[in-house]
Amino acid sequence: MLRVVVSGSMCYRSCVPTTLLIIAVTLNAVLGQLMLKYAVIGLGGSSALSNLPAFILSAAKSPLVYVSIAIQGFGYLLWMMLIARMKLGLASASVGAGFYVCMALAAWGVYGESLSRLQWLGLGLISLGVSCIGLASAP
Repeated sequence: MLRVVVSGSMCYRSCVPTTLLIIAVTLNAVLGQLMLKYAVIGLGGSSALSNLPAFILSAAKSPLVYVSIAIQGFGYLLWMMLIARMKLGLASASVGAGFYVCMALAAWGVYGESLSRLQWLGLGLISLGVSCIGLASAP
């Protein structure tokens, strides 16, 4: 008699591809940081930090700060799923490189921030290094 047992982890592994998890963690981190920046701007930006206790109190009352925390909390759940199936170093490198590039592009698109050519070169080198790590880890 043949018995097939399907555990929850088998479904989780087949239902969500690892590449999709890497992308989801990366985009979630970018979205969380964009929302946090938006919240901090609404609280007065860097000038509001001159009175740190008042800034902290304002931040504690800000719904946008809580939205950012919720987004990032969801990101931790995604991150736990990712590191459960990947080497931590490879997962960190993959998400990190994607985060740096996506964050720079998003900050440029949303807030008009820019990077120098040397900084873009650095981001390119990080991405190249992650590609090398990924290729070295391939079976």
